[in-house]
Parts: sequence; structure tokens; C-alpha cells
Amino acid sequence: MGYDLARGRQALQLPGAVTYSFLPRTPNTAILSAEAWSRGREIMLHLPMQAADDRALGPGGLTLEMTEPEFRLVVEDDLAAVPHAVGVNNHMGSLLTRHPGAMGWLMAQLAERGGLYFVDSRTSEHTVAERAALARGLVASRRDVFLDNEPDEAYIAAQFHALVAVARRDGNAIAIAHPHPATLAVLRRELPKLAQYGVGLLPVSRIIERQRRSPTWHASSSPSPQVAKNSKP
Repeated sequence: MGYDLARGRQALQLPGAVTYSFLPRTPNTAILSAEAWSRGREIMLHLPMQAADDRALGPGGLTLEMTEPEFRLVVEDDLAAVPHAVGVNNHMGSLLTRHPGAMGWLMAQLAERGGLYFVDSRTSEHTVAERAALARGLVASRRDVFLDNEPDEAYIAAQFHALVAVARRDGNAIAIAHPHPATLAVLRRELPKLAQYGVGLLPVSRIIERQRRSPTWHASSSPSPQVAKNSKP
């Protein structure tokens, strides 16, 4: 969230406890995140990180070329750009999240601030981000399903039902999606049916609380090969 004002506002109309993750320093992040906060929605910082294909990060991106002081300054500015954020997840990052040093810097800095959780978007099967977060005492989890790697309603609907299946199997699941028109159409249609599917919708912080009460969570919840291959840079 943060670039398209109209689609962002459409996303904010979705029913239930959707959590909204905002890119830093984009044209409409300040407006949309303030509106989300005023509606009582949970807010995250969608932190740009260097991808393996070196695609453009946009403002506020973290790269391997940065020194630690440069890295820390960017993170501070990004957090300041989304003042109501209670958690962080990575935007892209298929290169940066593989590197223990960079992830160590990030998680140490987030831990210093206190009160923030981290969700590993798992854009690489080699990511060490969640592990680094847990090692520094952060509350952390990981993405289970990307809903809209393909902006096609039939594909997104199938991914949504895969998400429901994971939640029913494991007791909880985290999905990531974008404010694409096809995604918003599917979510408007499917979110009101969650009770029929035997699941509910909670903010990400509540999902992580449930996961932490399960002593086997981090040992048993690695994404299946099918889910992992749906990752993107």
C-alpha cells in the first residue's frame, strides 16, 4: 500500500480485521496509513529490501552495499514514515534476506525500538530473516501463501482457498496480497464467507500470539514445497 490512493481506499473498505502494510515514503502512505489507523486497523511497515534480480526498490530501500550507519538511518526514516506501524515485513528482499549480517543489523535495530513484530515474506527459500528476528528476541513469523503472484481472479481465488486449507490444517495462516483490482474483487467476495469455511480473520499480531502458544510452531510450520514455490523476488 502507498502508491495508488483510489485502490488503497478500496482496500481499506474490505471487511474484517485485515492488516495493512505500507511502503515508506510513497505518495499516499501518510494519507492511507492515517485512514487505516483511524479505522482501528493494524498497520505494518512494508520495508523494501534488495532483490536477487536487483530490480528497483523505490524510496527507502535497503541494500547489501550499505554500511551499518547508512542501513540504520534508512530503517529509522522508514519507520518514521509509517508512525502507527506495530510490525514489519519485507518488500522483495530475495537477496538481502539471505544475508545473516544484514538481517542481524535489522533485527537488532527493531529490537531496540521494542514492541515491533516481524513477518518474513519469504521471497527466497534461503531466507534467514525469521531466524535472525527470533535470535534477537523479536516476536516473529512467516508468510504462508501469496495470494496474487498472478493478477487473475481465478488464480487468486484458488490461492485464497489454499490459504483456508492451511489455516484449517495448522490452526492459523498468514497471507500476503496487493491492492490489485482482481485481488480486491476476490477478497470482497470471499472474506464475508470465512465463517462458512470454518475460519476467522485476525490481525497479524493476534495470529503470532496464537502461534507462540503452540510449542511446536517453529519446528513444524515450514511452508510446504507447493507454497514455497509461489514466492516472488
